[in-house]
Amino acid sequence: MPLPVGDHIRYGGDYNPEQWPVEVWDEDHAAFDLAHVTTLTVGVFAWAHTEPREGRYDFSRLDAIVERAHREGRDVVLATPSGAMPPWLARAYPDACRVDFEGRRHVHGQRHNHCPSSPDFRRLSVAMADALAQRYGDHPAVVAWHVGNEYGGACYCDLCAAGFRDWLRARYGTLERLNDAWTTLFWSHVYGDWEEVVPPSMLSEHWRGPNHTAFQGITLDYRRYMSDRLREGFVAERAAIRAHSSLPATTNLMGFYQPVDYHRWADDLDFVSWDNYPPLPDDPLRTAARMAATHAAMRGLKDGQPFWVMEQTPSITASRDVNPVKRPGVLGLWTWQSVAHGADATLYFQMRQSKGACEKYHGALIDHSGRTDTRVFREAADLGAALARTGPALLGARTPARVALLLDWDSWWAVEMTDGYNRHVSYLQTLLQYHRALWAANAEVDVVPVTADLAAYDVVVAPVLHLLKGDVAARLTAHVERGGTLVTTFYGGRVDEDDNAYLGVPPLDPLLGTRVEETDSGLPGAANPVTLVLDDEATTHDATLVFELLVPEAGTEVIGTYGADFYAGRPAVTRSRRGDGAAWHVATGLDDAGVGRVLRHVLTGYGLVGPHADDEGVEVTRRVAPDGATFTFVLHHGASPVTVTSQVAGEDLLTGRTVEVGDALVLEAAEVLVLRG
Repeated sequence: MPLPVGDHIRYGGDYNPEQWPVEVWDEDHAAFDLAHVTTLTVGVFAWAHTEPREGRYDFSRLDAIVERAHREGRDVVLATPSGAMPPWLARAYPDACRVDFEGRRHVHGQRHNHCPSSPDFRRLSVAMADALAQRYGDHPAVVAWHVGNEYGGACYCDLCAAGFRDWLRARYGTLERLNDAWTTLFWSHVYGDWEEVVPPSMLSEHWRGPNHTAFQGITLDYRRYMSDRLREGFVAERAAIRAHSSLPATTNLMGFYQPVDYHRWADDLDFVSWDNYPPLPDDPLRTAARMAATHAAMRGLKDGQPFWVMEQTPSITASRDVNPVKRPGVLGLWTWQSVAHGADATLYFQMRQSKGACEKYHGALIDHSGRTDTRVFREAADLGAALARTGPALLGARTPARVALLLDWDSWWAVEMTDGYNRHVSYLQTLLQYHRALWAANAEVDVVPVTADLAAYDVVVAPVLHLLKGDVAARLTAHVERGGTLVTTFYGGRVDEDDNAYLGVPPLDPLLGTRVEETDSGLPGAANPVTLVLDDEATTHDATLVFELLVPEAGTEVIGTYGADFYAGRPAVTRSRRGDGAAWHVATGLDDAGVGRVLRHVLTGYGLVGPHADDEGVEVTRRVAPDGATFTFVLHHGASPVTVTSQVAGEDLLTGRTVEVGDALVLEAAEVLVLRG
């Protein structure tokens, strides 16, 4: 189902006018006009006033909100309110409240607070979605549905336990297969009846928290199950909407959010949307690289289809210990970066600041004063005008990437709950490190699941691909043999889909041309120098945390060697030629410079190092429109002006000026160019 199309990149955000008197609405819409706001998301947390008591609906306030937006010429993304249940529901149906990891039944409070297995919550949330769709399904202002809000968390109640057993029956069929998958002969865990299976929690298999489990297979399956269980709630509400409305439906994902495997959700989303709240920016370039990686991961959920940024803050968040404001120009820079990587909408949380509760100081287009002469409002208004000037040209445009970075939730879960090696290893931070090296080279990258078709890519990078599922090993081999390059790392291909170690030869070893004889681990900060020899130049880099001791096959090239400990001189980085391509094995935690050197060498071999790769802080990426028009985005993430010799050309959609290759190009801090040509 296609994305709802507007006149240009959609702009606006989450709007909750039910919190203020009607007179304030006049001020709001006047401000929206000044800021060029086109789209409002409404009703996200409206359950308590749209259904004040079970079965008694009152849509009068929501009617007024939607009608007012329509009169003002603004589109509405209408939400179902299941992201936070009302107090009456929790009181009437205690089974709707979650049981936490420590076994405590919660009472009403916060949000993300419902049990996904509760039949009462499911019945009532679906009924609400049905009632909303009947009332607004053909309203001319409504352009899309926003189901729930930021799905996440887990429940460990008896209902979820029963559902888990049903899920396991469907997955494994027999107890014999289940016992084999979970290696239950260990510690006398053999199950003789399905009813003996209980959720893995602090009361059963865990100690020290969610990543410390005696049986990784049990916990891995519970995470898969809970991701599916949450998705079932989304699907049920979407089905109720579909009975009355043909408009597309989405929910706001949270980027690299470990508890929910978004690849399992992708087919059920009509389009992808996500909330962009990057971690506290200790380093602007690392923050920019992380956002680029997350945009690419969200774009990769549906085969490169453009996505929406459903939420970002115009200024500060309100959920961290320290909440700095966005510096001048950063709002526009980050917004244009999302567009550069595939966003067809960029929306805020929130449009006006709440007067109370935990997000009263969260940034908004309109602050508590209601003024439109603040720095934040002026920047947002200028940004809205700039987005409007681009018109429809960018809508539907895609990123022509020839590099794929593989993201796998199963490997993420498995690596970080595995005992025996080094618990300081972070799957996500390793993935982001490899992406950062690609981003610094201005290579165009898709972040895709291991099930993705690899035919369009020259280079596939698979950091910490610990768990192999399906035919991924065969497809990676075919990718290399047809002339592609694979770069993988330590811990790669160690376990099967059940998280059991391979007996005999692991499937990736023949492709990599190596055998891991031992795996050494080090404390954070303890380094072993690795010398890389590439292009007849030797450089030395620190390696930390993981040190695989490789035995290379005959013909496997040794690119890097360890410099210390009893394995000094042994291979740390290798390259194996297979067919027309090559497979690289980076067997240790190389530092950023070392990872960058390996990946820059690989990219250069395919001509995939992008323009301005040697100009630090200058990001360049492209989108290609359905009509073939190419748009090159130049984003300067540096804090000071810089002059570079232009390696790109085109007419800037934002200013109308023309840039030619070879021009002396002065880029101010946070400056953005959108070049057509």
